[in-house]
Amino acid sequence: MGFVLQACLNGAREPGSHPSVPITPQQLAADAAECAELGVTSFHLHPRDVVGLEVLAGPEVATSVSVVRSVVPHAEIGVTTGAWIVPDTVRRAELVRGWAGLAAGRPDFASVNVHEDGWLAVADAVHDAGIGIELGVFHVEAARALLDVGVPPGTVRVLAEVRPGETADHAARLLDLLRPLGVPVLLHGEDDSAWPVLDYALSLGLDTRIGLEDTLTSRDGTPAADNAHLVRLAL
Repeated sequence: MGFVLQACLNGAREPGSHPSVPITPQQLAADAAECAELGVTSFHLHPRDVVGLEVLAGPEVATSVSVVRSVVPHAEIGVTTGAWIVPDTVRRAELVRGWAGLAAGRPDFASVNVHEDGWLAVADAVHDAGIGIELGVFHVEAARALLDVGVPPGTVRVLAEVRPGETADHAARLLDLLRPLGVPVLLHGEDDSAWPVLDYALSLGLDTRIGLEDTLTSRDGTPAADNAHLVRLAL
């Protein structure tokens, strides 16, 4: 598989945090269609309920994924399993394991953050549901924890995230630790690190991502119009 530029459409952004943050399945699908026209084949989204809150419940996940898939049928679609959405580890794993029966609404992959309590149980649940795992590694401690336990079965990539205020030097340290795992890495930043880290990832030939989850601003610091605008700038 060649280079991947993933579009992260909404993340945990609250409704109203930016005029164009997509919240509803229809808004997510509209953004995905625009980004797909630019060549994007991988999408990461955070399904919401009717009032805009993030959810892991099967019906809402299935609706968001299936509506997006209807407009980008050949793309891969991933979702979050963030612990902040359902803090109870057992319940979170139960909900994720239930995604096995979602048919057209089942995601292709799900992100599991290695620094979160119960991440291994959630990764097992993702794998049991027949869904690929994207391991979120946000810092050196998480990378070392992953090295200690090894890569869970079903892992398709490691999502290496450089947090706000950090630099390409932080990215290089993460990559050095992750390299022995032998798993594809998608490297990205967040907020003020988003553009510098995207450029660093591109310089290394690594997969990367962009979208309103990661930054609300263009390269020059002015507000981004929407997800497609950010993808155009990245390309």
